[in-house]
Amino acid sequence: MDHYVVTIQRQFGSMGRPIAKQMAQILGINFYDRDIVEAAAKKLDLPVDVVKKEEEKATPRLASQDFLRMCFPLDDGTSSTQDDIFIAQKHVIEEIVKKEDCIIVGRCSDFILHDDPNAIHIFIYAPFQARVYHCTHDLGLTEKEAKHMIREVDKARRSYHMRYAGYAPGDPRFKQLLIDSSLFGVEGTAQYLAEGVRRKFGTLNQETETK
Repeated sequence: MDHYVVTIQRQFGSMGRPIAKQMAQILGINFYDRDIVEAAAKKLDLPVDVVKKEEEKATPRLASQDFLRMCFPLDDGTSSTQDDIFIAQKHVIEEIVKKEDCIIVGRCSDFILHDDPNAIHIFIYAPFQARVYHCTHDLGLTEKEAKHMIREVDKARRSYHMRYAGYAPGDPRFKQLLIDSSLFGVEGTAQYLAEGVRRKFGTLNQETETK
């Protein structure tokens, strides 16, 4: 069987990244998030900070604009650098999934791999107050800072996803699983989703020892 891949889009504060990390440990595979930014920066010979800032500034494109037009300069307030970054990240993601089973967090990976028959696309969300709690207790933010960050990061992620995928990160039309992480918590959600991946792909990977 070809390598399988799990893509995870998530709301800020929903604990999507820790859940992805625990899923990877359970399944005995790698997960990729910021590594993709670093690899794309290397391909483009740009500082990692520049790539991160350009991602955050992406603006949604018109619904009539298709993927092919990303290869050309756009006069819509978004720099061609941002399009170059997306294309570089796309190539990095495609290279990864050719080599191994993996979990990929964010970066429009669900759109990039939408035609892959061995992909499961997941969206992780949580009630607003649960997200505020995680931000204040796990990230050390004040409640005011947490609420501001949730709104701003969600807005940036949605804009980026709308620009390149043409739909919102949590659009159920393009997901196989959507889950409220407050239902089971980080560990429980990771176990639940990992079991779903095993059922789908019949993987016999044993849980990674964490001791």
